[in-house]
Amino acid sequence: MLKAILFDLDDTLLGNSMDSFIPAYFQALAQHMSHLIQPDRLIAALMRSTAVAMANDGTGPTNEQAFAAAFYPELGHEPDELIPHFERFYAQEFPKLRSLTCRIPNSRSLVEWAFEQGLQVAIATNPLFPRVAVEERLGWAGVPLTEFNYALVTTYENMHATKPHPSYYREILAVLGREPAESLMVGDNWEHDILPATSVGIPCYWISAVVDRPAPSGSVQGDTSGLLVGRGSMADLWAWAKAGWVSSGDSGQTA
Repeated sequence: MLKAILFDLDDTLLGNSMDSFIPAYFQALAQHMSHLIQPDRLIAALMRSTAVAMANDGTGPTNEQAFAAAFYPELGHEPDELIPHFERFYAQEFPKLRSLTCRIPNSRSLVEWAFEQGLQVAIATNPLFPRVAVEERLGWAGVPLTEFNYALVTTYENMHATKPHPSYYREILAVLGREPAESLMVGDNWEHDILPATSVGIPCYWISAVVDRPAPSGSVQGDTSGLLVGRGSMADLWAWAKAGWVSSGDSGQTA
């Protein structure tokens, strides 16, 4: 029986291509900090330190600690010197990036429905951003923390692994106190959401607007061991939810 649902954020609940968002985000942050650090130097440090955090596999520090250990020494500044400037950036400049995103129809309806069903709802976004940035993007998606009491929102402060490490999903299950079969992961990224979640036994719904699109090159849909329970758009998933799939166990658009 389903007891918890995990939603990816970017390009699942919120229309937001990381291919365009991350460069704009880095550029905005570099410009904001340019009075202290040369922009090219800051961006290079951000990229290298993010790669360090992405390698975090659940056996060491939090993602924030892994990032900070690589980031601040490279810049030659103490954290206490820079953190107030970063806080101002997230308060004043980061919200301007909203124009790069768009709301996805049915996202809010699905989140509301999940709470109405009494499910634990987790925001399972890749935890490479600080909490303030995740909270902001949840607001852009129309599912803000001020209105929804999520069981977990994964951020770089509270997680010890990143996607696509399976340990990221194991940590979520441990925090929620759920078995894999009691959960459902909803995400758009085959490599980051579907394969690692199913590898630890979590059933998945793949947000794939082109329903007959094959799995990405180099992946075999059989790798999901039958745990890919459906695929389609958020509208398809919403229709499936309204049809009562939680109680019936019926699938939506099958893979």
